[in-house]
Formats: sequence, C-alpha cells, structure tokens
Amino acid sequence: MEIPRVGPNGSGMSVTIADNRDVTTSSDSPATLAIDVDDVRFAYGDTLAVDDVSFTVAPGQILGFLGPNGAGKSTTIKMLTGQLRPDTGKISILGMDMPGQREQIQGRLGVCFEEKNLYLSMTGSENLVFFAKLFGIQGFKPEPLMERVGLSTRLDDRVSEYSKGMRQRLMVARALLNTPDVLLLDEPTAALDPVSAIGVRDIIREEAARGAAVLLTTHDMHEADDLSDHVAFINQGKILTIDTPENLKLTHGTRSVRIRARHGADIEEEVIPLDEEGAEDRIRDAVSTEGLLTIHTEEATLEDIFVEYAGRGLT
Repeated sequence: MEIPRVGPNGSGMSVTIADNRDVTTSSDSPATLAIDVDDVRFAYGDTLAVDDVSFTVAPGQILGFLGPNGAGKSTTIKMLTGQLRPDTGKISILGMDMPGQREQIQGRLGVCFEEKNLYLSMTGSENLVFFAKLFGIQGFKPEPLMERVGLSTRLDDRVSEYSKGMRQRLMVARALLNTPDVLLLDEPTAALDPVSAIGVRDIIREEAARGAAVLLTTHDMHEADDLSDHVAFINQGKILTIDTPENLKLTHGTRSVRIRARHGADIEEEVIPLDEEGAEDRIRDAVSTEGLLTIHTEEATLEDIFVEYAGRGLT
C-alpha cells in the first residue's frame, strides 16, 4: 500500500510498503530530516501498540499526530525519546540512530509530556535551573522563559501552589530551555484557559519558525488544524493517512454554504452544496432575502474525516 509521508519544506513523499515490510522513499536526503520513523513496531507482550508506523518531519515543520487514547501516540513518543526500544524498524533523529545515540539526541530534544513530572517542593524558577544543569547549560537565567509562558509573577512560588494550567505552562517552558532542534509535545495546551492556550500555540509557531521540528499530539481538532503543516491519523497502532489539513478537508469534505434567514416569526436555515448544479443561483436568491441573518461556508472538520477513516471518534 502507499502511505504519504511528510517531506522537507512541506513537500509530500510517497512511501510504498510491500507486505508492510519493504519501504522505498524518494531521494530526499536523511540529513534534511529531523525525524525519520521507518516501519516501526512495538508490542507490550501480546498487545501490538505500534504497527509498522512510518513518518518524517523536517526542520521547521509541525506534524499533528491525531488519534484516540490507546492509539499508539504515547508509545511512539516514548520510542522517539529513547524510553522504549522498537521491536522492529528504525528511528533516526537529526541524522542519528535512536536509541543507539540516545544521549546525543536527548540533549537536542525538548519534550512536554502530558504527565507533569515537576518537582512540587521547588519553585518554578528552581525547576528550570535544575533541568538546565542536567543539560549542562551554563549561566542559565529562568526569567525570560518564565515570562514567555506567562509565569513571570510566579517565579518564586512553589510548584505545589501552581494551578494545573500553570504547571502545564511550566512544562512548556522546560521543553524550551535547551533551544531544542526537535520538540515533542504531548497535549501541550491541556488544562489551559483559552488565553493561555493561544499563547502556547504562538510559542509553537515561533519555535517552528526558528527551525525546530515539532511533533504535536492533541485531541483539539481546531488546534491541529490551526498549527499543523501535516496531520497523521493513527488508530490501533497504524497510521491511516498523512496529509495537509487543507487537502484532507477538500478531498473528504462537502463544500457548502449555510444560510439563515428570518421569515415572519420563524428562522429558516438552508444548506447549499457548492458543487451542485445551480448553486450560484440558489445562493444569489438566498442572500437577496430581506430577512437574511447569517451566511457562512462550511467544510468537514478533521474529526469528521478521522471518523471516516477509523470508524470512531478521537475520544
């Protein structure tokens, strides 16, 4: 079968998999790829968690990794960070083998786990200083990062006094302290209020613009659509498809216009498919109605398309 993969500068590549084993890619140099996952499998005993997964991410790209709980997302991230060793297949990060060159790779990774493994008895700034020392960063100052995630007024407060959202923002700050070449973000806006979530999304865009490759797992379809250059649908350990959000919506969605108008005491709604014959005339007639209230275009959401592929939702 053929699986699209993410190539450098947003280009698409086709990966031809024969019998789910042999992989042939285009001639893109592996050196141009920040993440290259090739036919990776991993099982917990008799339970196959990741099943012949292949994808790539180039520097400056954001790949949204979308799937329900238990789909294989967290297991994939654990293999990318060297916590788990693939049963079969190959993982290359920044041109180095994982887990063979794990220590060299880990120094260039930024990771934000869904589980908040912070030191609660330490202050926010002390947490960042401690982890900076683990990276061997000399003269590290936590104030700029704390300000960047909106925690500048809580520098000297113990993390035990932080709300869930504040701890999440500190996790994002910790992922950035070594100016990583690869960012692995597992639900980075979970538990955040809308304003804080917007701030974190802006940070993700800034990091990609800086040249970091970003792998983002999220259940927020708006977030995935808004941030991702490409999205990968994963279910039951398998990648179902990889494409740009726009291509997925155009290929699988029905373009339409929804028009609401008042007729006397009633409000009526009409949905006009744009690809149907006579759509222009129907829209012209509808918008000329005296009681016109709203008009907007509609397209399939990523969750709609995921359900089409997987036969289930993302929750």
